[in-house]
Amino acid sequence: MTELRRIAATPPTAQNGSKGLAGGQLGLIAVIVIGISTIAPAYVLTSTLGPTVQAVGTHIPAIFIVGFIPMFLVALGYRELNADTPDSGTTFTWVTKAFGPFVGWMGGWGLLAANIIVLSNLAGVAVDFFYLFLSQLTGIPMLTDLAENKAVNVLTCLVFVGLAVWVSSRGVRTTKTVQYVLVIFQLVILAWFVVGALSKIGTIPDAEPLAFSWEWFNPFGIDSFSAFAAGLSLSIFAFWGWDVCLTVNEETTNGKKTAGVAAWVTAAAVLVIYLLGSVATVMFAGIGDTGLGLNNPEISENVFTAIAGPVMGPFAILLSLAVLSSCASSLQSTMISPARSLLAMGYYKALPERFAHVHPRFKSPVFTTVIAGGVSAGFYTVMRFVSDNVLNDTIMALGLMICFYYGLTALACVWYFRRTALESVRGFLFRLLFPLLGGLALAVVFFQTAVDSWNPAFGSGSEVFGVGLVFVIGVGLIALGLIVMLLMYRKRPEFFQGKVIEDKTPVLVLPE
Repeated sequence: MTELRRIAATPPTAQNGSKGLAGGQLGLIAVIVIGISTIAPAYVLTSTLGPTVQAVGTHIPAIFIVGFIPMFLVALGYRELNADTPDSGTTFTWVTKAFGPFVGWMGGWGLLAANIIVLSNLAGVAVDFFYLFLSQLTGIPMLTDLAENKAVNVLTCLVFVGLAVWVSSRGVRTTKTVQYVLVIFQLVILAWFVVGALSKIGTIPDAEPLAFSWEWFNPFGIDSFSAFAAGLSLSIFAFWGWDVCLTVNEETTNGKKTAGVAAWVTAAAVLVIYLLGSVATVMFAGIGDTGLGLNNPEISENVFTAIAGPVMGPFAILLSLAVLSSCASSLQSTMISPARSLLAMGYYKALPERFAHVHPRFKSPVFTTVIAGGVSAGFYTVMRFVSDNVLNDTIMALGLMICFYYGLTALACVWYFRRTALESVRGFLFRLLFPLLGGLALAVVFFQTAVDSWNPAFGSGSEVFGVGLVFVIGVGLIALGLIVMLLMYRKRPEFFQGKVIEDKTPVLVLPE
């Protein structure tokens, strides 16, 4: 009897180390620490509390929980894809396998664009807190004004990005060592801040404290769907970054399992941090538009710069240092995702071969790390001179990019496993229902935010020919991706013809 042979379409298989990356360098705890570092809870809280309050008022805890739900559902889809095909290209590789090279390329572009935006934002917040820290350390108040000088601000930003590139280029082992110190420090200081805020409620004249209310956890109390979508976009940004746990799967011990577990543990841990930090801050400062109120436009970009002193007294410098370390650690660890995604795109011939190079000593994609750092620094420089409220605008635009590529990856999970998802209850839940719900939720937020952001009032009020800057950044980057993709199609046709990565769903083939 002739035996049937089960074969699969065979792209360049991404086994651990096949791209030149060193496997087995990270364990579960290390990956979780890198995940928390990339999310950067201290940085997120100080930069999003103001804009989120402006969108949803006191319902910050509710919007954090609602934002966590699609992220968690999407993370489950990521876990399934990672267990099937661990690959540093994550979104790029998986979406290509599911929907083909053109959609996959745009998915990879979405991930890259989101990382470039957040890297520039991280650097901007780091600059603000660096000069605030120097002012507090030296007792010279005028040092904080240096952050407002655009030339000084940009130059300082370039230094921070350069340092982050240098550390990241030396591989994940160096990254891991740096992250343990910085993450533990920021979490300890955040806990100190929460306790201090709760203990000083009603004792500061410039604050308008609020009594705790369970209504804050009710998402149906938000005034309108547009406000809900705006808050949800910010909330989604707040959880963004856990997918770095999957990006390092080729460098992780038992990457098929460890990376997926680390992703959802990271997201759950960060939710707890956000709920404690947001409730304590709202109870202490209130949501007024003057003084320490979180609706005060003068403090909304960096809330902790204003309330650190009243909450922590002479130890406020530690909170400034915690946010600075949060930005620094995230700036460095966030380099991991774009560098390895670019590496995968080069490896699979979607970009020039130079992008597939891995440093022989550090086992790290040094070239793509430098590219990611250089582009993010350039983006920040342009944005700093275009927008007077660059941090707020880039955060709002980042929500669009996150919804785009996370949602696309979740839907790719559904399609990729379409032939096996109904074989078991587990398959139905984790490979179909959960990622489908998460992907559709992010798609709704993406389109609603895109429509709302056309109006310059959505964000800082900055505009380009009457169109809101948030829309220009978010949708404009996607359009730019289409242009770059067409250029690559002309130069790298092999990938776009489906000759490199294909859906590897097994098929039965008779021998000749």
